[in-house]
Amino acid sequence: MINEIKQDAQARMAKSIEALRHNLVKVRTGRASTGLVDTIRVSAYGSDVPLSQVAAVSVSDARSLVITPWDKSMVGPIEKAILASDLGLTPNTAGTTIRLNLPALTEERRRDLAKVVASEGEDAKVAIRNVRRDANQQVKDLLKEKQVTEDDVRRAEDDIQKITDKAIKDVDEVVKAKEQELMAV
Repeated sequence: MINEIKQDAQARMAKSIEALRHNLVKVRTGRASTGLVDTIRVSAYGSDVPLSQVAAVSVSDARSLVITPWDKSMVGPIEKAILASDLGLTPNTAGTTIRLNLPALTEERRRDLAKVVASEGEDAKVAIRNVRRDANQQVKDLLKEKQVTEDDVRRAEDDIQKITDKAIKDVDEVVKAKEQELMAV
């Protein structure tokens, strides 16, 4: 029983770290990344769909993305979606190809983005601590039902704390790597 609780807690903490990595892809660094436009939704054929479902997105060089719609009639809606997004980028259209040029980040903007990264890291740590709290509560519930001894509970709580410490260390490493990537000119 206790091993299942520990494995579940470890899996949920790993998902929190993976969610952090996914969220940090959206934070713009000096380099172009297709993950930058993953959240953009385009009004197509009567519904909002992700940009990746109506166009091919590729990185042409370190500072630009190329978006090639599969349907020529989608150029206008894609431009509108990009302008309406919070990326602050202006699309350049040449025929059926849309190019997004990423300007260099200013030092002030880099610091602001570093704060965003740190905030995302804190959110991930809170999620991990919530998983720890839930796991510890499940172990205590087993004690109330007299399915485990108090020694088992103490050992399980120590193990859960070790798992939590490792997960928080992983979050710190991910955040530090992203901040270094941001501050690199």
